[in-house]
Amino acid sequence: MDFITALIGSAIGAVIAGVIIWIISKLKLGLEVDNFGWAIIAGVLIGVITNFVLSFMTDFGGWGGFLVHLIVSAGVIYGSGYLLKGLRVSGYLGALIAALAIAVVNWLATWLLGSLV
Repeated sequence: MDFITALIGSAIGAVIAGVIIWIISKLKLGLEVDNFGWAIIAGVLIGVITNFVLSFMTDFGGWGGFLVHLIVSAGVIYGSGYLLKGLRVSGYLGALIAALAIAVVNWLATWLLGSLV
């Protein structure tokens, strides 16, 4: 994967993750975001860290990619509660649900794009 492809993938992933974090925060499940900008910043962190982790792993599509996205997303969302002043995590439930949604969306996107190519 070249740099431009990784950059575009990270940007798309950041927006998708940001939207998911924003939606989950509105459900009052222990994840609070002050505004959409903070959700996008958390999404950027998830996208960058996930792409970094996946760059060291070969052939991690399918369930392996799903698990990597789930673990990285959950960790970054939970850690972002400490790092970002505009995002608060008051338990594992909101972070886990958001991470699960991000992992499912990424897995579906990878599957759909893989079947088109």
